Amino acid sequence: MKVVAFNGSARKDGNTAILVQTLFKELEKAGIETELVPLAAKKMHGCLACGKCWEKKDRRCVIDDYVNECIAKMDEADGIILASPTYFSDVTTEMKALIDRAGYVALANDSMYRRKIGAAVVAVRRGGAIHTFDTLNHFFFINQMIVPGSRYWNVGIGLEKGDVTKDEEGLETMKVLGENMAWLMKKLKK
Repeated sequence: MKVVAFNGSARKDGNTAILVQTLFKELEKAGIETELVPLAAKKMHGCLACGKCWEKKDRRCVIDDYVNECIAKMDEADGIILASPTYFSDVTTEMKALIDRAGYVALANDSMYRRKIGAAVVAVRRGGAIHTFDTLNHFFFINQMIVPGSRYWNVGIGLEKGDVTKDEEGLETMKVLGENMAWLMKKLKK
């Protein structure tokens, strides 16, 4: 089994990555392979609403950029994590491009992520985290994915790089999310 996480943060190894790595530790303890895919500094374009994915149905977007690599990784994975810092009360533009295009391609190809496990991870300084969390979860729900819960919303608080390590509740939330995601994945594989 494999889980792929997409990090929408512009900061390499920043708070968003720290939260994902905390979750990954639990998945890896359970024998689940993990991969962290950074979206920062990648050539990505938003959806053009051209509808070519509905015509071609080849599990790809007609725009030839990094999003197609991400779509292929999502297609291969058993679980998908979407992780984003909160930018003006929402996901980053890179994450939004991924969500819009990967989601549209999935719907055009018989809901290709159906019944995969999905989890949202959010880093925030103060406000807007719940809206960001909702944006990420909407991707999972419209794609008929299964979303495990944790002890609280999957949010870690911190501004400067590494600040989330001081958010004990946020780190515990990621740990429990990892445990629950691993448990669910194993149950579904039986």
